[in-house]
Amino acid sequence: MSKAAASLRPPLPLRADSGPRLPVARMVIGRSVGEAAALLPRLFALCRAAQGAAVAAALGQPADADGIRQEVIRDHLMKFHLGLPRLMQMPAVRLPDDWQSDRAAVAQAVFGPAGRAPDSAGALAAFLVSGHGVAPVLARLASLFSPGEAVAEGLPAVTARSIWGTAPVENSVAARHVAHPALTGLAQRHGRGPLWRAAARLYDIEAALTGSLPPAQAPVPGEGLVPAARGAYAMRIGTSGGVVTHFARVTPTDSLLAEGGVLERSLATLPADRALLGGLLLEVLDPCSPVKLVQPEAAHA
Repeated sequence: MSKAAASLRPPLPLRADSGPRLPVARMVIGRSVGEAAALLPRLFALCRAAQGAAVAAALGQPADADGIRQEVIRDHLMKFHLGLPRLMQMPAVRLPDDWQSDRAAVAQAVFGPAGRAPDSAGALAAFLVSGHGVAPVLARLASLFSPGEAVAEGLPAVTARSIWGTAPVENSVAARHVAHPALTGLAQRHGRGPLWRAAARLYDIEAALTGSLPPAQAPVPGEGLVPAARGAYAMRIGTSGGVVTHFARVTPTDSLLAEGGVLERSLATLPADRALLGGLLLEVLDPCSPVKLVQPEAAHA
């Protein structure tokens, strides 16, 4: 562990254990381009559209922006209406019946009568106490984590280049909206913690509804970078004679679990006597592969 990462934790109240990763590269190298392109989106149901779009971008083909938009809206609605309420002892809220086609219904369910995300720090503060839309979920989250708890400060927002590097980055939904004045004000008051990260989903939903999510990119030939429901998803595919010869990818969960990354920093700032909030923290951070939080004492028993 680097000196910078080690200095973050006297001592960690919880430790994260993640399981082995699926050997995706071994599964696609040697296959035809068509076989690989068909296989990759089927491997991970949670981000199927993002994977398909990343494959397309890396191969120089049109990416399915509408599929990503639907995936982003679906995952954020599930988080606000089911996942977070369940862990905070709140009743689940039924999703709009026509959420896939009725953008106005989604906006009403999420933002309340305003029909849009709060556009300033003051407006966001007012929204949190309004009782409208998903505000009660965010308000409950704010009541459980004090300012400065479970925060991950100091990480630069991910870029097309830094996503492939070894230095930890902020590769999350919040990274897409880090400069929004409402989130900037929230970070100043509470830190880059669970409330900041959950509130960023408001702006991601609005971006998906208005068609303003970042577009799929091909920064260089053979490389794709696309927005996903958890952050940015990158893929590299090398081919020769119609066969895949090289494959690499970086998911938001890879960045989340990296040494010195968001999860490690968040755990380092969650006090030991608040360890029961670890499950809720994971729900907010939303890794797409299994992660367990263990007490260090238990790990050495």
